Amino acid sequence: MEYFWYVIAALGAGIGTGLAGLSAATVMVPILIVLCPSFAGETGAYQATAIALASDILGSAVTAYTYARHRNIDLKRGGIMMACIVAMCTVGSYVAFIVGNVVLGSFTLFLTFFIGIRFLVRPDTSRKETAGKGEKLDAKGVAISLFFGLTIGFGTGFVGTGGGMMMLVVFTVFLGMELKTAVGTSTFIMTFTALIASVSHILIHPAILLEKWNVMLLCITIATASSLISARFANRVNSRTVGLTTGAVLTLLGAGMLLLHFWPQISGIPLILQTIRCISRLILYIIPCVLILFPIRLLTRVPSFIFRKLLHIVAFTCFVVMLLASESWAAASLASVVIALALYPILSLMEGADWYARLLVQKTPGEIKRSLLMLFFMFASVIAVAWGIFGNIAAAAASVLMWGEGDAAAALIGIPFGLHKIMLKPVNGKKSWEGSCAMLVLSFSAGFGLLWLYHGYAVETAAVSALAGSLLGTCAELLSPSEWDTVTVPVVILIVLLLLL
Repeated sequence: MEYFWYVIAALGAGIGTGLAGLSAATVMVPILIVLCPSFAGETGAYQATAIALASDILGSAVTAYTYARHRNIDLKRGGIMMACIVAMCTVGSYVAFIVGNVVLGSFTLFLTFFIGIRFLVRPDTSRKETAGKGEKLDAKGVAISLFFGLTIGFGTGFVGTGGGMMMLVVFTVFLGMELKTAVGTSTFIMTFTALIASVSHILIHPAILLEKWNVMLLCITIATASSLISARFANRVNSRTVGLTTGAVLTLLGAGMLLLHFWPQISGIPLILQTIRCISRLILYIIPCVLILFPIRLLTRVPSFIFRKLLHIVAFTCFVVMLLASESWAAASLASVVIALALYPILSLMEGADWYARLLVQKTPGEIKRSLLMLFFMFASVIAVAWGIFGNIAAAAASVLMWGEGDAAAALIGIPFGLHKIMLKPVNGKKSWEGSCAMLVLSFSAGFGLLWLYHGYAVETAAVSALAGSLLGTCAELLSPSEWDTVTVPVVILIVLLLLL
């Protein structure tokens, strides 16, 4: 099993290096220490750091070569930092051995996570004050280079991590480099720092080669290959795509490493464990749905509006799954927020592809990611209000189920069979009496069945509540602007149910 984690660690390290100039140890060290028992000894962290640094040598070299071919290295602005980092990394390596077992600092992990968020929010790093390639540093730039060069150099040798990430921050934020140039320059510097630091680690502690030569060889090979592939990808796409990809990688990497690093503390918080279990069960529900729906889309001629509503059905039934899988309202609500924040950058990254709009039946640019963001935040709000404040889980489940069933019926009946348009002034004229009647009937049936059969309400109470909710929900759907019915309809139904139940 350890070899599986060796491969995962090397792949992550290589992708991080080629894409964002990330030091291999940022990924590799915590995985080896936490998940591999053979690195749990007194010198385990030191050995893991040495292997990560050795993996960085060729990985950074091939990455730097790829960026250099595309003229994305600027040593005039990065030369001072390079000199300082190379000089200090040997000192840091020696101090690390004297101090003993060193685990990845939480500061670097938080930095990785928040820099990832930064690139997701603003993937295109170009700005008016971006420095031209080869432009000389001013006095402020020299001072910044000296300060960060010395500190990053010592940190590189001391923990073997943070050098690439910190250089990326300094080059883009403080020295005004464009993202690709910053990555190319930082990986060029890392080639030399990794070589010096890894040799220093091995000379200080030769047992690394004798005990872990097979692990080192495997990690170097995989990290180098994945660095080359990701670097070629980064140099062939535009800056926005690089920024989004970098943001997604760093955010997921930072979140994963923070989870590993603080797991002893996290495992003692019931809410976090409940949320993780809720998300895992939801993923187990979504995976088979995707495996069924996408072949239908790719291999059949199902009309787009039908496939769109099938996706819609999967989306709102996620809510029911979350409620059934949750041990508390807080866990279900938090799980909804986490899923929304995770899906948004993934969809942002994919929406530039030609197949994206066709496969997911996107009406307008950005519609899918906006709709899912609203949908899961709506889920979180409904759970928090209905279950968390009023203690009425039935109202939460029924409001979303009635909206989802009704909205799907309105489209599936209204689009092919809606011959009589509703021409009332507040309505946009595209909706039909047939579709609205279908929504009313299905919405009522779903609400009545859930309240009476599943939650055990009296027939009269379930019927009156479902009828009132479906009537007002149908009216809200008719009057709501496009895309906003995802929020307005379930909220209206929820208010009615909370008043009547």
